[in-house]
Amino acid sequence: MHTFAHLLRSASVAGLIAYGLIASRPTAHADDESALADLRDRIAGHISQPRFAAATWGVKIVSLKTGETWFEHNAGKLLIPASNAKLFTGALALDRLGADFRFRTTLLSRARVPRSGVLRGDLVVRGGGDPTFAARFNEGDYRRSLQPVWRALKNAGVKRITGSIVGDESWFFGPPIGTDWAWDDLQEYYGAETSALTVDDNVIDVAITPGKREGEPCRIVGKPRNSLLEWINRTTTGPADSERRIRLYRPIGENRVFAEGSLPLGDRARIDAVAVHDPPRLFVGLLNDLLEERGIRVSGRTETLDWREALASPLKADELKEIAAVESRPFSEILPVMMKRSQNLYAQLFLLQVGELAARTGAVESAEADPLFRPTSQAAGLAELALFLRESGIPEGDVLMREGSGLSRACVIKPSAIVALLRRMRGHEAAKTFHDSLPVAGVDGTLRNRMKGTAAEGNVRAKTGTLRNVHTLSGYVTTADGEPLAFSLLLNQFRHPDPGGSPRAELDAIAVMLASFGKKD
Repeated sequence: MHTFAHLLRSASVAGLIAYGLIASRPTAHADDESALADLRDRIAGHISQPRFAAATWGVKIVSLKTGETWFEHNAGKLLIPASNAKLFTGALALDRLGADFRFRTTLLSRARVPRSGVLRGDLVVRGGGDPTFAARFNEGDYRRSLQPVWRALKNAGVKRITGSIVGDESWFFGPPIGTDWAWDDLQEYYGAETSALTVDDNVIDVAITPGKREGEPCRIVGKPRNSLLEWINRTTTGPADSERRIRLYRPIGENRVFAEGSLPLGDRARIDAVAVHDPPRLFVGLLNDLLEERGIRVSGRTETLDWREALASPLKADELKEIAAVESRPFSEILPVMMKRSQNLYAQLFLLQVGELAARTGAVESAEADPLFRPTSQAAGLAELALFLRESGIPEGDVLMREGSGLSRACVIKPSAIVALLRRMRGHEAAKTFHDSLPVAGVDGTLRNRMKGTAAEGNVRAKTGTLRNVHTLSGYVTTADGEPLAFSLLLNQFRHPDPGGSPRAELDAIAVMLASFGKKD
């Protein structure tokens, strides 16, 4: 039985076309054909190695100069893309929202701010899905995350609030997690709940340090400092030569965090993170603390209002007056954070934002008159994605997404569809914004430590993706003789047989081949 690699080594180009392994193309120089045949042979030899026998590769490589397919294998199979799904969410949001779009958070009250500065009644903070109330946008300073809200109130003349701070997160309609997100991801930073009122990525960063003496509990410090999480500290400080072992567990739907295990005496801090449940409560709690610290006294409590409560007892728009607003930085500056850091929360927020705007403007219609049965923001976002795919000439059945981040294992996409999207965005009016948002090999984002010292460094711009036994890489690369390519590499059901082996290196090897390739070497 002939292997795929043997077939490529022994068959003529005409024979390969007959087998459907490569696309037919215009007649090229003999040297070019020989070089391309050698490249195909090397790629095919790589993906057909015995260690991949139980895995599934999906590969598509296309010249952006000529439109020729240089190589494909299982390009028409639906495979799990992991975070390569963010390419579609990012492209959709960039197309529908625009590079200059700004998220808006409004500050409302039933009364105008009088000259005395005493705001009678509640302050309603109505979220618009802005992800930029975060230390990552403020040089890592958690104290600055919500300063734009305090500054807006100060500029509006507010000196005191007699009522409560009400966090209105009802802008998004539907559950706070994406469809098919796994339960055991929900306490992790990459499984944070979505909310129209998001602060510090809806995550508490945690530093755990050993006590001063053996037997003492370890010290736990969360940032930003908050009263939402309740720590159940069951840790101990062990002997200096003891094992370093800590586990954090937050039960689903709770904000109690159980810390268990031990750290050796004198050891360094253990750094971790825990996603919070009901993030609007974190938002209003931190805002209340900030206002008190900055001299704006709040007499009432902190409360939240979600989409279900808003349906039951809506805050009437004609009774509320906008006293101030906060706008985010432009979308062109937020998209790279999602792409380069592979931020699941941001990806889901982008999909929800596109969907909600479409639903509220009538672009997505509900068959039900009752607003309770209108599409969720996620469903409306996926409907907009389907429309965007049709506009881009990509068959809807080639992209089956369930949410916006790729965290769902029910999300499957064909490699050919990913390359088609990359080609579409190459000619988009926001092409540069999309291109520049991607991680750069050996330079930044999730590729900062990969492909260093190779022809791919500073050249490959691609989205990474990782789930258990799933590893993906799709994006752009320029060959050694200047030909731009779009590629998609999806590796599913692969566990490296070598305990020290890197599945990511298997993808990188192909990207380096492409970056190093020259037809006339």
